[in-house]
Amino acid sequence: MSTAATTFGSPNLAPASHSFSSCRLLSHGFTVAANRRVSRASARASPAAPRRRPEYVPSRIDDPNYIRIFDTTLRDGEQSPGATMTSAEKLVVARQLALLGVDVIDAGFPASSPDDFRAVRSIAIEVGNTPVGGHIPVIGGLARCNKRDIDAAWDAVKHARRPRINTFIATSEIHMQHKLRKTPEQVVAIAREMVAYARALGCPDVEFCPEDSGRSNKEFLYHILEEVIQAGATTITIADTVGSNLPVEYGKLIADIKANTHGIDNAIISTHCHNDLGLATANTLAGAYAGARQLEVTINGIGERAGNAALEEVVMALKCRPELLDGMYTGINTHHITMTSKMVQEYSGLHVQPHKAIVGANAFAHESGIHQDGMLKYKGTYEIISPDDIGLTRANDSGIVLGKLSGRHAVRSVLVELGYEISDNEFEDFFKRYKEVAEKKKRINDKDIKALLSDEIFKPKLNPSVGSNNMPGGASGHVLGSLETAHGTSTSQQQ
Repeated sequence: MSTAATTFGSPNLAPASHSFSSCRLLSHGFTVAANRRVSRASARASPAAPRRRPEYVPSRIDDPNYIRIFDTTLRDGEQSPGATMTSAEKLVVARQLALLGVDVIDAGFPASSPDDFRAVRSIAIEVGNTPVGGHIPVIGGLARCNKRDIDAAWDAVKHARRPRINTFIATSEIHMQHKLRKTPEQVVAIAREMVAYARALGCPDVEFCPEDSGRSNKEFLYHILEEVIQAGATTITIADTVGSNLPVEYGKLIADIKANTHGIDNAIISTHCHNDLGLATANTLAGAYAGARQLEVTINGIGERAGNAALEEVVMALKCRPELLDGMYTGINTHHITMTSKMVQEYSGLHVQPHKAIVGANAFAHESGIHQDGMLKYKGTYEIISPDDIGLTRANDSGIVLGKLSGRHAVRSVLVELGYEISDNEFEDFFKRYKEVAEKKKRINDKDIKALLSDEIFKPKLNPSVGSNNMPGGASGHVLGSLETAHGTSTSQQQ
């Protein structure tokens, strides 16, 4: 896997040539709070050599701006209905996650089934001991707060160079009363005992999550977190389990925990946000802004119900807006995002909608004539991210997709691409007929263009190097076509 570049679908044309750094966003009207930080963050936001990933220490991060990325695609993501993967498939995805550069791989729930135990164990043995670019990810296994689960998790992950046990128990009133049927005092005692038990097994890295943190009593959260940190928890995960929090609410929860929990400086605060209200990415970023330094995410945002915060959205937001996020950065190699997204879609069977941020088929496609005109003049007018930055190579340099909304500038540029030279008067006649056809079709392809060009009238002068038969998408050069990965394989693009 020597390159992460991926060519897919429409707009099928040649590698993007624009070279704006990572993200281009000329923004005005910042909030007052943001304005206070722009000047000191601007130096960090300017292009510079990538910063090194800090040496891994379970309970601290030496660089306060570094954000650990905890990927739970193989555990929480697999809990999406119909998304179950085999142990062999999970191992392949885990290798790709290591290549992507995630800090922690939540490999599965070892106590849930013999196959999941084998999957976590094989990931711990192989991925958890193989450096990728000098980096070895932490391998975690999920466990409820009971000895059977914790024993299974430890037996599976202990083979990794950096093993972690992720244990949890619910702390909201509704969960304690109706699901656990235990008192708050009993829940605290169980949490404290099981974290201590996990550490006593020899695990140096124990993550504790008060499930449904977002609906839990804050004073109770402070208390139980103090107890588990004292018992040896190295990471504390604040879960918006049902995706009910708003960003201002979740950010304040993280800030309040940071300010009111004794011993919190001896642990990393982590986010874990579900997307039931479509706010998982926003809540995750609010949590980071408030002091969380581990962010739990999944590829393509897959997960229970409406899913989790999407890795690609969170990482690219941090990369694009450092001036508003105090220069936070991750160790993710964003050039592997597209490949990883496609792999997870293939193995999970969960395909992303075309308009999905960052990785959707339409994320870098433009059909509106106004937008196409801007893209042809300067790509920063309508794209804040270069497709190159996520490992996507467009055969069409400007992402042009022909349809009924396309304007003269875009249509003429496609004619030139196909090798046709026609006069202004001839083009106006052609454009009228083009609009008539485009109003009856969702996409216009090269065959449609040729059918509209009568040889007797227009006398095409084709450049043999750019003829439609040589287009990457064949006769469908300007519609959603095929996906060509770095491996040279091809699969149908989801429509």
